[in-house]
Amino acid sequence: MGLAVGDIPQSALEAFHCGTVVPAHPLALDEGRKLDLIHQRALTRYYLDAGAGGLAVGVYTTQFAIREHGLYEPVLDLAARTAREWNEADTFLIAGLAGRTAQAVSEAQTAAGLGYHAGLLNVAAMKGAGEDEIIAHCRIVSAEIPLIGFYLLPEVGGIALSFDFWRQFAQLENVVGIKIAPFNRYGTIDVVRGVVEAGAAGRVALYTGNDDHIVLDLVTPFRFMRGGDEVTVHMTGGLLGHWCFWTRRAVKTLERIHRAIKAGSVDLDLVALDARTTDANGAIYDGANNLKGCVPGCYEILRRQGLMGGTWCLDPDEVLSPGQVEEIDRVCQAYPELSDDEFVGSNLDRWLSD
Repeated sequence: MGLAVGDIPQSALEAFHCGTVVPAHPLALDEGRKLDLIHQRALTRYYLDAGAGGLAVGVYTTQFAIREHGLYEPVLDLAARTAREWNEADTFLIAGLAGRTAQAVSEAQTAAGLGYHAGLLNVAAMKGAGEDEIIAHCRIVSAEIPLIGFYLLPEVGGIALSFDFWRQFAQLENVVGIKIAPFNRYGTIDVVRGVVEAGAAGRVALYTGNDDHIVLDLVTPFRFMRGGDEVTVHMTGGLLGHWCFWTRRAVKTLERIHRAIKAGSVDLDLVALDARTTDANGAIYDGANNLKGCVPGCYEILRRQGLMGGTWCLDPDEVLSPGQVEEIDRVCQAYPELSDDEFVGSNLDRWLSD
């Protein structure tokens, strides 16, 4: 057995279970599409100072192609080292895991060796396999590192997974959480019901990855029957590409949601915030073009703030869509309350320093 849940520092594990902001860490490149160490490190520092309790590295917003370019281990290593040097508290470190079983196991071993606490397991490479085979794959990878399940939306390569799959996944011993990101309400309910039916509601943390439905995911009490008992669960935090920008504002929003849930009262202005957030996400994620400009859209916000040098991606063809800049301009002007420009501006020089 490799790394187990019991090996995770208690403070980091508690923060993850209670619910925190986990940005999906971008990949900062220079104009030659080489790793930009200064801006990559600055991003990590920004997230920690903004109040994020975790980091997810090697995931969609980091670009899956880092594996083909020999950047998987260097990028994970840089984020982990920067987090340890910059923040005295234990940051919950999550590594993206991808590929068929041999590759996912190798990445899990690499991540555990670099000090990561959990692996976000993307099973898209298992497309065409039956769910029993995918569960067997998850079980093998979980022997190396605690897992966070990942329901990835089909539009970016994910596969549909049933209620029964998520019930079986939640029963795996070394599972610590699930990122729910099918961008589909039926699929979202399947995951939550599966966790409840597995009796894992108190052990497996539920995180929204539905960037198009963030606030309502977090304020919704999910109530389902298990046996003769009603069980209520919440998504306690988010592991989101949408939270890789305007992160300080995301932290404040999550704190507000946690207070509202504790008080048992959610005001209508908080509900209205969901629509504003989704509208902003639609522009930045390029919803009008089936998310084609999602990654460079996130990078464009960070570029405007000075946290990235440009929107360059490893794939030269991965660029902002026609009209996307204008849509981003629109939502930035319409929703200044979602931005953390002032926070970034007052700290940027420090984050970019040696």
